Amino acid sequence: MPLPDDAVEARAQGWRTLAALHARIEDALERALQAAHGLSVTEYTVLDVLAKQDGWHMRMQQLARAVVLSQSATTRLVTRLEKRGLLSRYLCEEDRRGIYTEVTGPGRELLAEARPTHDTTLTAALDEAVEIPELEPLVRSVQDLTRV
Repeated sequence: MPLPDDAVEARAQGWRTLAALHARIEDALERALQAAHGLSVTEYTVLDVLAKQDGWHMRMQQLARAVVLSQSATTRLVTRLEKRGLLSRYLCEEDRRGIYTEVTGPGRELLAEARPTHDTTLTAALDEAVEIPELEPLVRSVQDLTRV
């Protein structure tokens, strides 16, 4: 049973609002992280996701899912970070088909330097967005999630 036109429009408007908030935040983070640390948002996210793993490593396919990239895009990104000395890859001892990625010492250092920039920029972007009437309810929802 199809949705009534007003429900379809409400859903579409909700999606546009979410996309607008995401774009604002990602743009602010991208500018701040690039300027201060030479990292893209996605590069920061990869380092952050890996840093939260036991042993600081993850299988490549798990990493791709965690950062919402295709496996080929993840491989290209990991290769770039590996060339910069921020990540390393190695074969899984139990399953030679599996490849792990882990954060190196320099990667951990850069992440530690970048984390305050990320957190401050994210807070500022949300504080700005909450002042926009169309975004305010969504920003409040995001802020409520972080209070849990």
